[in-house]
Amino acid sequence: MSGLASRPVLALTQGDPAGIGPEVALKAALEASPGDGWRPLLLAEQLALEAVRDGVGITARDWSRLSFLTSAPDPDALDALAPESIPVVDPVGVARPLTVGESGAGDAAGAIAALDLGIQLARDGTAAALVTAPLSKISIASHLMPDFRGHTDYLATACGLERYGRDYLMAFLSTDLRVALLSTHLALEDAISPPLLQGVGDALACLHRHVEGRIAVAGLNPHAGEGGLMGDEDEEILRPAIAAARGAGVDVVGPESADSLFARARRGEFDWILALYHDQGLIAVKTAAFGTATNWTIGLPFIRTSVDHGTAFELAGTGRADVEPMRRVIATTLDLINRRGQPWGSSSDQVR
Repeated sequence: MSGLASRPVLALTQGDPAGIGPEVALKAALEASPGDGWRPLLLAEQLALEAVRDGVGITARDWSRLSFLTSAPDPDALDALAPESIPVVDPVGVARPLTVGESGAGDAAGAIAALDLGIQLARDGTAAALVTAPLSKISIASHLMPDFRGHTDYLATACGLERYGRDYLMAFLSTDLRVALLSTHLALEDAISPPLLQGVGDALACLHRHVEGRIAVAGLNPHAGEGGLMGDEDEEILRPAIAAARGAGVDVVGPESADSLFARARRGEFDWILALYHDQGLIAVKTAAFGTATNWTIGLPFIRTSVDHGTAFELAGTGRADVEPMRRVIATTLDLINRRGQPWGSSSDQVR
């Protein structure tokens, strides 16, 4: 029986090597035991892990559990390792300067190298899911890819999905709030432009394919425009698209006034919210569940999840990075694996 069949493999990327990603990924991996039902596969530069070991008190016994591999493994290679060992693949494989807490060109390249390797392992089935630690959009855009705006769109493009298309969605799962975003990391002026808003029908179709339950679309203007009194986008763009989706069988209502919508959803009135832009959705999610929510990319050909926080360069190397958000993400990822082929989103689904 292959490693993937016997114990799902979660590929954990390092994120930005100068941030807290290597620390939280390593700590979460060290907490795993054969009885937990999953196996970590760390995609991290050895030098970044050594910085963690030296700076945050990883014991010699824990360090001895790491099995540094020279190439990406297949499931049989993972099964050949001792059950308690933690396989590690260095996506860069060369020594370089690393300043913990300060991201440079090498860190940007290392973050992308780990991500690319994770995509490969998830697509070929070696990993049951890809779990990403936070990277620095600014560092990658400055040093490597000027148009880089984050994991979500990069992953979608790598999988052949249209950039900023609506065949994939950034979504967040928490105990009592599930939110998908019409757009990801865009300037507000672009995110609420008519061309973007006109994609709400396609976004609802995407959401309908992958989740279940009642969906509410957040309105754009105060009180969802209040019949055109406070802007006409809700009536002229959103409402017709929502009505068309409802006619196509999507259980959706809206546009609903965003000022009360998230509280209504937390009370159980709706299973999912489609927010129209990044902060409209994430202010609510991070106020209600910061550190406990899971970022899930809907629509990819594999499961990809992440923590809901950033690189926290100021905490890197101090030992004060909190591993609990990564624990929560791993628990939710295992739930998604167990539900593979089944929609997520009914009121019975709970994020641990």
